[in-house]
Amino acid sequence: MTESPTVLFVCVHNAGRSQMAAGYMQSLSGGRVEVLSAGSAPKDQINPIAIEAMAEEGIDIANNTPKILTVEAVQESDVVITMGCGDTCPIFPGKRYEDWELEDPAGKDIVTVRRVRDDIKARISALLAEILPEPAVS
Repeated sequence: MTESPTVLFVCVHNAGRSQMAAGYMQSLSGGRVEVLSAGSAPKDQINPIAIEAMAEEGIDIANNTPKILTVEAVQESDVVITMGCGDTCPIFPGKRYEDWELEDPAGKDIVTVRRVRDDIKARISALLAEILPEPAVS
């Protein structure tokens, strides 16, 4: 793992789970992690309920744009976290892959999205403890 690792978050639409994960990773890492996110079939905008749920945490993802998953994004990454996108993510030797089983927040109410958000936050905190040599100073 490099001193400043690159983490890629992938879900189907790149409009909810992967965007929330990317927002948390950027915030909780103190900028010490390069963060990418993408989707296998991206939507045209971020889920407004996901934007609202992250705003409650002081994290603004409103101006993010869903992006298509590319082979280059996977090649650039040290860690690839998938969230319900199945086998669409290309596999390269030497990368760390994890599949996080998370409920898709698309079309769900704020209570459900908050639950997904909180699950993502806990997973991001655990991942950071593993990939960064020492905690970020807040």
